[in-house]
Amino acid sequence: MKNGMERAIKNFAKQFSFRPVIKNSGALPRSRNSKGKHLLIGMGGSHLSADVLKCLRPGHHLVIHSDYGLPPMSTAHLKEHLVILSSYSGNTEETINAFHAGRRAKLNMAVIAVGGALLELAKEHGVPYIVLPETGIQPRMALGFGMLSILALMGNGREIKALGKLSAKLHPGLHEKAGRAITRELRGSVPVFYSSVRNEAVAKNWKIKFNETGKIPAFYNVLPEMNHNEMTGFDAVSKSRPLSKSFRLVFLRDSSDHPRVKKRFGIMEKILKKRGLAVLHADFSGKTREERVFGSLLTADWASYHTALGYGAEPEQVPMVEEFKKLLNDA
Repeated sequence: MKNGMERAIKNFAKQFSFRPVIKNSGALPRSRNSKGKHLLIGMGGSHLSADVLKCLRPGHHLVIHSDYGLPPMSTAHLKEHLVILSSYSGNTEETINAFHAGRRAKLNMAVIAVGGALLELAKEHGVPYIVLPETGIQPRMALGFGMLSILALMGNGREIKALGKLSAKLHPGLHEKAGRAITRELRGSVPVFYSSVRNEAVAKNWKIKFNETGKIPAFYNVLPEMNHNEMTGFDAVSKSRPLSKSFRLVFLRDSSDHPRVKKRFGIMEKILKKRGLAVLHADFSGKTREERVFGSLLTADWASYHTALGYGAEPEQVPMVEEFKKLLNDA
């Protein structure tokens, strides 16, 4: 619903006031600490908080697996990790499948969910778990809740306290004007979001927000890799030029990017414009790394929200995903 999504965006900063409580905490490994090895298994919005956490804290050993079962590691290697199974609904079939695989392998596991079958399995088998607040928001909007829960399972109270300050520092409403401006610029086109590798999670989130909230096709890639391949797809000849005209390229530039990446953005803009392609900037802003990342994501929230409204789409729900799940369950 329109008002539900708007409310979720405006209330986003409040998520950082959440203090996760670990149930069955006695079953966690005694050697658990923030420098340990962690494997998060989750799909869709349930792993986005881990993506952003890796973006903000690249030094953490955090592997992300989004598939059935367990990643292709030896059992001995898997046992070195705390396996965090994240499913916002608690009913994601891939994550439940991974839970059973983890039990068979006798791995150290923990669960993050609002409820559902996964939470019941954790309770039944004495697996540590965190119950997320049931606020009615979509999984993609629960980045703060998810990130704080992951940090709690990592045993990193210091970072939970530090991120908690964002509840007062982030002001979601201040990003709406920038979001609306981007919506206007992107009208009638398919956005492709580009960032540095260090900000890949941000570009990925922009793409997902335009898919799920905006209900339009959207894509992303990173520099410098795309300069070695994808960029040439826009080097159109006369008969293929109409294909390129459908796209609008959005540069998510960060003042702390590598100097050579900054130069690449500038050069790429010149050669793309030379070929008649439109380029839009959505630069990071804010005093700290956290403020810049979440400020960008809030701008994406507003831009995708107003994109949905502009096209007459419902911005909150994801009926195509639900339709797919029903057909899969019936298959």
